[in-house]
Amino acid sequence: MDDVQTHISAAIGGTQLTSTVEGRERFPVTIRYPRELRNDPEQMMRVLVTTPSGAQVPLGDLVHLEYEQGPQMIKTEDTFLVSYVLFDKISGHSDVSVVRDVQEMIQHHMDAGLLAVPNGVHFEFSGSYENQQRAAQRLQIIVPLALGLVLLLLYLQFRSWWTAGMVFGGVAMSFAGAFILLWLVAQDWFLTTPLDSLNLREIFHVQRTNLSVAVWVGFVALFGIATDDGVLMGTYLDQLFAQLKPSTQAEIWDVVVTAGEKRITPAIMTSATTIIALLPILTSTGRGADIMIPMAIPVFGGMLVASITYFIVPVLYSWRAEIQIVRKECE
Repeated sequence: MDDVQTHISAAIGGTQLTSTVEGRERFPVTIRYPRELRNDPEQMMRVLVTTPSGAQVPLGDLVHLEYEQGPQMIKTEDTFLVSYVLFDKISGHSDVSVVRDVQEMIQHHMDAGLLAVPNGVHFEFSGSYENQQRAAQRLQIIVPLALGLVLLLLYLQFRSWWTAGMVFGGVAMSFAGAFILLWLVAQDWFLTTPLDSLNLREIFHVQRTNLSVAVWVGFVALFGIATDDGVLMGTYLDQLFAQLKPSTQAEIWDVVVTAGEKRITPAIMTSATTIIALLPILTSTGRGADIMIPMAIPVFGGMLVASITYFIVPVLYSWRAEIQIVRKECE
């Protein structure tokens, strides 16, 4: 057996006889059969193997030689042989839902006895699905952490948890607006017009958007932007309340209305600049658009609805000041 293996390895793969030394470099000298003899199975059957008695026997009398096309590379993972099966999803379906459907189908076939999995063989889903699951686990930490940091920064700005909580209400409003827009873009009637020449769905590339990693990254960016209007309005309200010190309900209303009239224009401009800046992203095409558009949709929808904080923050300020006056009168 050893002699046969030696002849096969030397004839096909080659064997090193010696090495040459040229200065500080060494080069191996290998010998093997020429290509026309080692590429043809019929020719390999005629390779002579020397027996212990000195007779030379053709290799075809000692072994059964077959030619089969095998894998170009043997892949292993965790010391186990591995093979990859590639499949893609239909447009409009998320990676997670597709993988869950495939898992259910495979399990159903296994339970019904239609699919037999040999011992020692197992399957798992990788690729974009695995990346999605890994990113989802990280986002479970990042999203609450981002919300906590936003609330902490608001407290450091106003030095009051009550005020920080009122301004933080803009985050809740923007959160709702982002989901409303995500639901709208999934509807066929959204942005449809009776004019065939003006197809807004094609202009804005409106299509169903799943809750991917890019969408949640857009939510994280939205949390930091959604409080801008509330901070703008709340800062001026604090300044007016500290300066005028209203003591009656009528005076409180006058202060709130005055602050709202002074700051409504800057607040609208703050939201408008953010919304307008997102329009080129929503209408973009080409490389990177499939990631940037899902990131921009939550920010766009959230800022549209977060504009309600123009009115919510002043009303909450007025409500808090009136409660404080009532408490002082009761005391």
